[in-house]
Amino acid sequence: MATAETIRVTPVSQSFSPVRWIEKYFYFSMSLLIAAVIIYGFSQTIDRRLIHARPQPPFLLTVHAILFSTWVVFYLLQSVLVRIRKVRIHRTLGWAGAALGVCMIVVGPWVAVVMARFDTVQLHRPNRDAFLIVPLSDILTFAIFLGLAILWRTNPERHRRLMLIASCVLTGAAFGRMPLMHTALYFYGGIDGLILLGALRDLTVSRRIHTVYLIAIPSLVVAQTTVAHIFLHRAAFWIRIAHRLLG
Repeated sequence: MATAETIRVTPVSQSFSPVRWIEKYFYFSMSLLIAAVIIYGFSQTIDRRLIHARPQPPFLLTVHAILFSTWVVFYLLQSVLVRIRKVRIHRTLGWAGAALGVCMIVVGPWVAVVMARFDTVQLHRPNRDAFLIVPLSDILTFAIFLGLAILWRTNPERHRRLMLIASCVLTGAAFGRMPLMHTALYFYGGIDGLILLGALRDLTVSRRIHTVYLIAIPSLVVAQTTVAHIFLHRAAFWIRIAHRLLG
């Protein structure tokens, strides 16, 4: 017969709970997943298109790569700071992140136009004029969600979801470099899949989806479908705009 000394009962509060784990570690896990997606996606092309590219691309692409990589590290670091309850450092560092985001919003369209011109003139890649709408719309979407995240920085529930969406939007270029995901609609599916994980997290933890996702996800799908349609069908109005931008 077991004695009091041999019986060990694990309190319910200390037992493993999947829901509790998701509530505590979801955003940190998402920052790792986003980093993994970006590392894997860009590993498919970074050597031949940047490091050992022939001909060498404009130096602006290197600047863009540095800013982009810094954002991934920044988002991961911010998730860690929240997880270890260093909220004051998180908020202070957030202003550096806002400045970094502004730099990306300025450099992003610039490098998109420069690289579209480079791909067309130097590499003779077709359809770069039509494709220009894809990176430009991505950086616009990132700017919108980052701006809203800064605006609602004192509302943690909105802020963290908006920051997640903004960071997920940046994975489009990585998804687009993965095998079998070169078509615009495919890599948009990768972005939306990451954001849907946030909605599923809400359903699991609180049994309802936050308003941020209820508005953002349908809006993104409509915008992405429109952009993909314009790109794939080479809409005449956009081709005229693209040619003016490419100059």
